[in-house]
Amino acid sequence: MHASRLGAITLGTAMFTVCSFVAAGSASAAGTHYVALGDSYSSGTGAGAYDPGAGTCYRSANAYPKLWAAAKSPESFKFAACSGATTASVASGQLGSLSSTTTFVTMTVGGNDAGFAKVMETCVLQSTANCEAAVKNAESYMENMLPGRLDSLYDSIRSKAPSARVVVLGYPRLYLQNSAGCVGLNQTKRTVLNRAADTLNTSINKAVARAGFVFSDVRDEFSGHELCSGDGWLNSVTYPISDSYHPTARGHANGYLPAVNSAARRSLAAQR
Repeated sequence: MHASRLGAITLGTAMFTVCSFVAAGSASAAGTHYVALGDSYSSGTGAGAYDPGAGTCYRSANAYPKLWAAAKSPESFKFAACSGATTASVASGQLGSLSSTTTFVTMTVGGNDAGFAKVMETCVLQSTANCEAAVKNAESYMENMLPGRLDSLYDSIRSKAPSARVVVLGYPRLYLQNSAGCVGLNQTKRTVLNRAADTLNTSINKAVARAGFVFSDVRDEFSGHELCSGDGWLNSVTYPISDSYHPTARGHANGYLPAVNSAARRSLAAQR
């Protein structure tokens, strides 16, 4: 973390913040003021049981932020994540949920900046060559444009919530590696899409490190539960179409939620 960012957080504050949502285990996070930001992978698109009041944000009762809040009972909880969110829309439309009293923030963001939905549409409906080209263009964006956008967003989050511990979660690979005989996209398309997920996670991880936040990689939690695994925690093409290629309720409960808890434990260990 840069020295300028460290100035806003004393060691005692950081220790209190981490302990407040970790030490009490699954029973309580008394004193924690939790805000969930981000895109569809945080809102719970694909997991069903949507809040009708959230409209096209598709906030699910099965999403990992809701599950974490239900398990930990934080003092306050604001669920701002919204399907389709980009770094720009998070900055302009979600950061109002943060304040100087916020102590814990989780988020996923970056996939929509890189055109995730358009890439998937190309790979599902068009040729392998077109899929490869779309992925290559997205990866170029992830490596050259996305880092600056993430840096700007993370700076804004730190400014709005100077004492918060911030956990940024990554994205799973969509397909089981070397899944011969898998119905749907061919092996080449599956391979380049998985590579794109790796490229995206690398860019996010580096930006998180620059910000002094905590990155939690979900690829290990989802390993063996990708599409074509026979025990998938992700939707393939489904209805409603917006649910496609997003985690199911099991993906949130068994993939993203453990990743949040793991990141919280690592945060505490780093402070000792």
